Amino acid sequence: MEMNRLIDHTLLKADASISSIEKLCNEALNYHFASVCVNPGFVPLASKLLKGSDVKVCTVIGFPLGATLPKAKQAETLLAVEAGAEEIDMVINVSMAKEHQFDYVENEIRLVKEACTDKILKVILETCLLTDDEIVSCCKAAVNAGADFVKTSTGFSKGGATTHAVKIMRDTVGPNFGVKASGGIHSYKEALDMVNAGANRIGASCGVEIVNRK
Repeated sequence: MEMNRLIDHTLLKADASISSIEKLCNEALNYHFASVCVNPGFVPLASKLLKGSDVKVCTVIGFPLGATLPKAKQAETLLAVEAGAEEIDMVINVSMAKEHQFDYVENEIRLVKEACTDKILKVILETCLLTDDEIVSCCKAAVNAGADFVKTSTGFSKGGATTHAVKIMRDTVGPNFGVKASGGIHSYKEALDMVNAGANRIGASCGVEIVNRK
């Protein structure tokens, strides 16, 4: 698949403006990106701008810390889907993962998946905060809970995607599950490295630069 169809064109800054979201959506339409990824408050606008196109509207849940209650994440997801979100990127409760409470993590993912219905669910692990074994356990929780993708990072923590983490994730979930690399991917080479490591979706704010091989 062409690189453009792997990219979630992303703008999650707290001070993102309406005009910047409009620009993001226009770029996504021009380059036929897989989706735009915006904060929930901009889902209605993005949904309106992308209606009838091949670009999906993606949003984030429990973002960026993942520390909200599972039922709150479920409710947030319901509202996002009602507003037009077609893909959901949720942050797990990293604290519970670090405590090895993987049943808790699996349960919150399952609750969000129920709210997603037939929408794509990507599960953000924040791999920079996890050991390799914890990454494996969280990936298994995501698979067991019925998610569609595991994702490396929010881009708001101390590190982003690494090929090492992506390889672990791909080896754990197998060939038929989604792996999204996100956080700190700024060039075509970096994106390609992630794809070669096993990613089949790329989250980046530099989608235009990536597809232009910069």
